[in-house]
Amino acid sequence: MTRYILRRLGFLGLTLLLTSLIVFGITQLLPGDVARVILGREASETALQALRVELGLDRPLPVQYLTWLGNFMAGDWGTSYSTGLPIRPLVQERLGNSLMLGGLTLLFAVPLSVLLGVIAALKQDKAADNVISVASLSVVGLPEFVTGLVLIQVLALRLGLFPANSSIRPGASFAEALPYLILPALTATLVLLAYVTRLTRAGVIEELKQGYVRTATLKGLSRHQVIGRHVLRNALLPTITVVAISIGWLISGLIVIENVFNYPGLGRLMTFAIDRRDLPLMQAITMLTVLIFALANLAADLLYAYLNPRIRLQ
Repeated sequence: MTRYILRRLGFLGLTLLLTSLIVFGITQLLPGDVARVILGREASETALQALRVELGLDRPLPVQYLTWLGNFMAGDWGTSYSTGLPIRPLVQERLGNSLMLGGLTLLFAVPLSVLLGVIAALKQDKAADNVISVASLSVVGLPEFVTGLVLIQVLALRLGLFPANSSIRPGASFAEALPYLILPALTATLVLLAYVTRLTRAGVIEELKQGYVRTATLKGLSRHQVIGRHVLRNALLPTITVVAISIGWLISGLIVIENVFNYPGLGRLMTFAIDRRDLPLMQAITMLTVLIFALANLAADLLYAYLNPRIRLQ
């Protein structure tokens, strides 16, 4: 098991190194002049050149990359071109907001999706299966902003159950932010619901056909014991992958949902950085997102190995 973990950590480090090269290269290829964006169209060439020297944009690209990567690894993420503020505290604050929203979404989406998937599998081709399949696919087919606006109209404006605007104050605790998180979390849950439900359904149906299920039943185990102890252990392996991939999306990819609800998450900060061609801010957010993706997939791999010991030997 130790060798398996070390091998996965090595892959994670290599992934982050290659990603840093790609991120830096892509940001250099973006159109526009950073100095001109900061100083404006009327700035003189002398002022533009002085700013490029100040920002280090006049140095060779390999030197810029190594300097940026070294500083980033040391915890110095630079200063935002557009705000003039240190990037790390700003990104950490927005990351905390995104983690609250993503965590609540997973708390809603994963148990509900697995439960619906198991029910649909056990009632295969019956009324319950058809209702769950049609309802989940109908919801996931709607654009995120449509789902969000419908929830705002019904749950916020008509019933008054939750705030329509999810703008929270900086540094708000989870308990303080919870009422403002419900509607965006429900919107993100409805996006994930169909994928995880259908995947769980397919996995459970496939596992119910295996011989060990029949053997466990003949040994006298109850239906609940067979499903809980044996079938789900194997059927949820593909679901774990989908959930792990979804974590990255929940942390930084909820751009549409965050804009609909005016929620100050990492996705909206990335939109802000792109609009203003704030390269250090874009690079920091992208690297942090990739790190979250990599750690989520590492956690999925370790959970795979726990549920299926044969994977540890590969």
